[in-house]
Amino acid sequence: MSPRPNAAQGTPRTATIPALVRTRVRAAVRRPARLTREEAEARTLTLRLCSLLLQYPDAELTASRAVLDSTVAALPPSPAAKHLASFTAWFTGQEPDALERHYVETFDLRRRSSLYLTYYLHGDTRRRGMALLTLAQRYRAAGWDTDGSELPDHLPVVLEFAALAGPGGGEAPLRQHRRGLELIHRALTDADSPYRHVLAALLTLLPPASEADRAAVARLVAEGPPNEDVGLDPYGSDGSNGLYGDGEFAPPGTFTPPMPAPPTRVPPAPTLHTEGPR
Repeated sequence: MSPRPNAAQGTPRTATIPALVRTRVRAAVRRPARLTREEAEARTLTLRLCSLLLQYPDAELTASRAVLDSTVAALPPSPAAKHLASFTAWFTGQEPDALERHYVETFDLRRRSSLYLTYYLHGDTRRRGMALLTLAQRYRAAGWDTDGSELPDHLPVVLEFAALAGPGGGEAPLRQHRRGLELIHRALTDADSPYRHVLAALLTLLPPASEADRAAVARLVAEGPPNEDVGLDPYGSDGSNGLYGDGEFAPPGTFTPPMPAPPTRVPPAPTLHTEGPR
């Protein structure tokens, strides 16, 4: 009988085992666990709540705060539900004009907490335009047509698609842009914005951040997203435009297109069931 090869010698078969294991582990992490009907309904409702709560607090949304609060309270106990309850406790206690000011200051005037996800991955480069097109094509392929009033990478739009299309393909854009979501959460936490609770709720639904994710977020914090001159007036990091602070990222609204449209209105809050998922 031939001697068994030792570990130092190795064989083509044993050499491939670690790579095979890593591949299967990564696939298992990316693939959501099979959910019960009740868990799936709670997850869908949580995603839709996150979408609604991250939209501009116009008169329709602020008028629905009591419904939103009771809907969150009826969610099954979970880390996401706890985070959302912390947010709605603040949200329902603020004056509408104060909510509007806080939203604009948080998401429109602070570059690091922009809600346009492809910016964090592609920055001021031509690749961002292709990423937006790819995302729009994903929506159409799934049979979902947005009204076009907002860019396809606006986080409330991405969240609504995830709620409609389900944990597999529907949540793929969220997983793809996890590092951007981490950065937004960090920026909101640093600014002590209550919106950090909504991002925290969302992150509990995604696979845990890897060491590579954390390293990439640290690089984004230090360096900002990729940058190249695409023929538009660039926003530097010196604050010379008079609106933004030193070291902040250029806002997505300066790229494609220069001015974002008003927030997409997804199914209004009053349609949510206050008794929670069944």
